[in-house]
Amino acid sequence: MKRKTKISMAAIIAAIAIIAIIYICLPYYARQALIHLYPKIDDKELFFRDTVHAPDTAMLWAKSSDYNRYGFTAGEQAYLDSMETVSFLIIRNDSILVENYRNGWNDTLTSNIYSCTKSIVGLLAGAAYDDGSIGNLDDGVSEYIPSYIKGLQAEVTVRDLLTMSGGMAWDEAYSSLFSLTTHGYYGNDLYDLVTNLEVTEAPGIQYDYRSGETQLLAFVIEAATGKTLSKYAEEKLWKPLGAEHNAYWLLDKEGGDEKAFCCFHTTARDVARFGALMLGHGKWKGHRIISEDYMRQALSPATYLKDEWGEDSLDYYGYQFWIQRYKDREYRLMRGMLGQYIVAIPEYDAIMVRLGKKRSDEYVRESTVDLFEYMDIALRILGESTEKKDCSHE
Repeated sequence: MKRKTKISMAAIIAAIAIIAIIYICLPYYARQALIHLYPKIDDKELFFRDTVHAPDTAMLWAKSSDYNRYGFTAGEQAYLDSMETVSFLIIRNDSILVENYRNGWNDTLTSNIYSCTKSIVGLLAGAAYDDGSIGNLDDGVSEYIPSYIKGLQAEVTVRDLLTMSGGMAWDEAYSSLFSLTTHGYYGNDLYDLVTNLEVTEAPGIQYDYRSGETQLLAFVIEAATGKTLSKYAEEKLWKPLGAEHNAYWLLDKEGGDEKAFCCFHTTARDVARFGALMLGHGKWKGHRIISEDYMRQALSPATYLKDEWGEDSLDYYGYQFWIQRYKDREYRLMRGMLGQYIVAIPEYDAIMVRLGKKRSDEYVRESTVDLFEYMDIALRILGESTEKKDCSHE
């Protein structure tokens, strides 16, 4: 019996040694992915980050006279809980109508808004275009990143990156340990990763969702402006928008590059300011932040492209913004992994923000069905509040 115990212990030690050797031989990003596993919205402390400073004086949202008067039905409550919602916000006429926090969240806690960050990069491209740092949206990427000339790279334009039609050989898988998306999120070499990837499809022909193209767009903006993405966002967006709290942009390493495709951390109240920019076509409280012409293009589908299935004209994506057709209307929105949504609802002059830890796996075309559930909640409440207001004037 003692001999068997010794053999068993030796086998365990050998197995541990083999696992340790395999782990050590893995690339840095894969080791980090194994440590931290699937991304979480409260990942701020896991990474180095830059601060996007709020202004000294914030422009606070007012609270509606009907603040939190309109609650959720039992079914809505259950759905919000099932999707592990942390924040649900409805702002109407620049006033907070509904504000709900769950799972220990509050109005000061920041969340990773994941791919909603792409829309922020799209806005920064607009700011750089407006101030002349980017001369023309049809400029080649190589005008800003001279090394980007290998094969079809030389044909890629800024507009191609804005519309995700740059043809980059990017793997958008989220569950694979060795995917490029995992590499980008957990790695420490973003610039080399995206600038060295080949372009395998003719650019400017077909839309295909590629996070790497947003990351490359960020490097174009930095090269054009001579500023880090965080500093440029602070100057062109965060301070002019009167943000209430500092935001944080996660980096690939200490003093490194912003993860432009995913990783802006902010609060529900502050991220709603981007919804106001969508409603105002680039204006915030009467002040022009982004030119009307650029915002018109950004919020319009790039119909000259084929969609992701290569079948029809693209009708749901502009310059890093989504266009959602729902109940015979069109809505502009920002959306991110795990169900982060900022939606402009123009018929009510309203904004909906939903942040959380989970989203549906069921798709209808390009969208997951949880978006429609949140839209239904917001539209019901906005409709009921409108009816009440109309009745009060009779």
